[in-house]
This record gives sequence, C-alpha cells and structure tokens, in this order.
Amino acid sequence: MTASTVKLASGHEMPLVGFGLWKVPAETAADVVYDAIKNGYRLFDGAYDYQNEKEAGEGIKRAIADGLVKREDIFITTKLWNNYHRQDHAAQMAKAQNEAWGLGYIDLYLIHFPVSLEYISPETLRYPAWWMDKDQKTIKTAKVPLHETWQALEATVDSGIARSIGISNAQAQTLYDIQTYARHPISSLQIEHHPYLVQPELITMAQENHIAVTAYSSFGPQSFLELPPAFRARATDTPLLFDVKPVTAAAERVGRSPAQVLLRWATQRGIAVIPKSNNAGRLKQNLEVTDFDLSKEEIEAISALNIGLRFNDPGFYLHEPLRIFA
Repeated sequence: MTASTVKLASGHEMPLVGFGLWKVPAETAADVVYDAIKNGYRLFDGAYDYQNEKEAGEGIKRAIADGLVKREDIFITTKLWNNYHRQDHAAQMAKAQNEAWGLGYIDLYLIHFPVSLEYISPETLRYPAWWMDKDQKTIKTAKVPLHETWQALEATVDSGIARSIGISNAQAQTLYDIQTYARHPISSLQIEHHPYLVQPELITMAQENHIAVTAYSSFGPQSFLELPPAFRARATDTPLLFDVKPVTAAAERVGRSPAQVLLRWATQRGIAVIPKSNNAGRLKQNLEVTDFDLSKEEIEAISALNIGLRFNDPGFYLHEPLRIFA
C-alpha cells in the first residue's frame, strides 16, 4: 500500500489525495469545501485563476470553527497567475491571495504557467482570466524572466506567506534551469497527467530530483467536455478513460470504480492527485485510492494508452497560441 502523504523537498508533508477547486463556482465553493472536509479531504488545490479562493477559505474556516479540523490539518495549494510574474506584482498577489484564503499562510505556492503575460490590474482581470476570456483577443507576453518570478516566490517563503513553492505546467529543462539558482527547493511540479498523457521521463526526472509530482485532469477528456468549444475540441471525440479496456478490466478485478483505478494508477507510483466531484458518493470514492493495489501488468497496460494527448494546451486552444509545450 502507498503512504497517504508525500514529503516535499521543503520538509513539509503533503497529502497524496486532494480536492481540486478548478471549475467550482464561487457561490458554492464554501459549502463544497466544507463537505469535502467532512468526507475526509485535507488537501485543497486552488489558484487565483479559479476565482474562488476567498469562498474556499470560508469553507475551511467554518470547518475549523466547528471543530472538524485544525489549520495544521489542512494543506492549501494555490497558484500565481501569468499576468503577475514581475517581482513587485508577484509579491502583491501573494499577499492578496493569502488574505483571500484567510488562513494565515499558504502551504504550497506555485507558478501557474512558465510564461509571463502583460500586467493587468486584478480589478480588471476576472475569471476565467485573460487567455480564457472570449472578449479578449490579444495576448501579450511580458519580458519577465522566470528567475525573477522564482525569487518572488522565495520571498514569500522568507516572509512566512508560503511554506513551500513550486511550479505547474513546466517541463524538465525549466526545472533544471530553476535548480541552478534556487535558494528554496522546487517542492512540487503540478502537471496534466493521465493515461493519454503519461510523460514518464518528466515524472522520472522530477522524482529523481526530489520534486513531488501532482497530477491534474486525472480522468483525461472527462475534465474538458463541459468547457467552451476551443477547450473541449480535443476531448470531444476521445474515448473516455472510464470505458477503455485496461481500466475497466482492472476495475473489475479489484472491485473498484474506473475512476478509482485511474487515481490509483497515479498514487501507486507516488503521484498526488486532486480530483473534483459534486457527487457525494464519488467524493468519498475518490479519497479511497491508496488502500488497494494494481498489478504491475495493470499499471503497464494503462500506461500503454499513452498517445501524448494534451488537453490543457494554450498552444492549441488560444486565438493567439502560446506554444509553451512545443
């Protein structure tokens, strides 16, 4: 069986299974988070981009007030959006995001994408953010080196705003580069990871360098079908992972759901997962993915589904592509 936490390079422990706040409406986020805590979730994965940090924090504070958990039982991940990579902007956003959560500190603060965009006032920028806003057609990059942004995140550790830092949607060469100047270690890499996009060498490189990997969109196309046309185009005609033979066969053998098998395929290899569900039954099931094992053959058969298919690709769905995965 797999441990229920993973040790970060910063020395802190992160739960292996968490709850993803992407696409959770702000008006329901407090209740959703509160219910997730009642069901046993302790890791919550947020972002400025999701525009529900304040409400998610309210759900956690209610759970603390009701005696369900203490602050130290909860692990909060959130992310710096692309328009705020300049050192002064990143410092302002980290402070504002920490205040929005209202929990005293952020457990893990990530650079959301390794690309800097032109500054837009937070009062002007609203979900679903700059490159997802149908009324914004021009995407302008900014001349801010990643070195500067990483130093800004390190300052959040120095000041106590964040306990650990990392990056999302990065590839190996970016990780190698950050390591040449990092004072505080890269504690986590968050990436799209499912059987259609396995990225084995990237995961191996991260784990060899003591960088914990967190997978998002563990169910592959399922996460994107409800999005606008440009974002769901690759998912629309892709077979659901819940229905493919290697997954259903393993599910039948272990007596679990296909969703649980997909999550176990990751956690059994030490990769954290952050699924979301609005269904109470599935909410509980998604948390129960470290108490059974897949066989080596089952893991290999599921991994063999890999076709390098990336759904969250701004080089594909943007009006003016940002080819960060080229």
